[in-house]
Amino acid sequence: MTLQNLYAQVPSAFSAAEIALDALIDLDTYPIHDIHHPKRKVLIDRCRQSLSETGCAHIPKFMQPVAINTMRAEVERLSTEIRRSEDTVNAYFSEDDASLDATHPKRHFMSRRSSFINSDRLESQSLLRQFYDSDVVVHFLSECLGVAPIYRWADPLARNPYSVMQEGDHFPWHFDGNEFTVSILVQQSEGGGDFEYCPNIRNPHDENFDGVADVLSGGRQPVHVLTLEPGDLQLFKGRYSLHSVTPIVGKTERIIALPTYVTDPYAVNRPHHSKTVYGEALPIHFERESVIRADNLMD
Repeated sequence: MTLQNLYAQVPSAFSAAEIALDALIDLDTYPIHDIHHPKRKVLIDRCRQSLSETGCAHIPKFMQPVAINTMRAEVERLSTEIRRSEDTVNAYFSEDDASLDATHPKRHFMSRRSSFINSDRLESQSLLRQFYDSDVVVHFLSECLGVAPIYRWADPLARNPYSVMQEGDHFPWHFDGNEFTVSILVQQSEGGGDFEYCPNIRNPHDENFDGVADVLSGGRQPVHVLTLEPGDLQLFKGRYSLHSVTPIVGKTERIIALPTYVTDPYAVNRPHHSKTVYGEALPIHFERESVIRADNLMD
């Protein structure tokens, strides 16, 4: 069936200028474009339940294999644009605060080795850009989250980057500066690279420093582990759930696309966060540093 015939036969959220999502997403299994399809409703209900119970929703084989191959090829072409960094960070990507007790989680620093292809380096026809720019995708994700409206992120470096992790790279326990992150696994490493997370360990009204400190010191009681396969999509509330990526084992890079959505279209990462993770801070990060967040969390 051609995409034109598809439009003619089912109610669709596509506009005339919409990208051909059937080239990116398995619309037969996951008809996110057809707002009346029973499969779409079942999928949204399942994602909402999973997000409520664990702060994370997992949709296997969401992306078409050809799209994953195309994204992998883009990363290979952009290999000279990979920003590698190795440093020590706390879970909040903030500077040390000597006014706090030495046992405070904000003073617990961990080693980090990771790399990104920042969003501003993506190719003009990047499939990741196309996925991110789709209103159909935004509408679907908004329904899964049960939050409306949601927006594409204003942060020019972090809105839809690729994470590229090599042997020995790891991302220690941390919170995101944005509310929602969508992960698309492009390539899995030979070993390691497991996603670990503590669902809703904090909320907009309670940092739960004691709970965070317990995990940072090795506590495993609240920890969930998710192993992704290429093409899988993960929807995650990374601002409220402490999370990490275990060390990469083997020579095959772990590549994951990170299209990111927010409830505040104006806010961006704080300068220190941006420098630490993405290797630089742009004027927009300093100009909007004082923006009042929707919550009072550290970051």
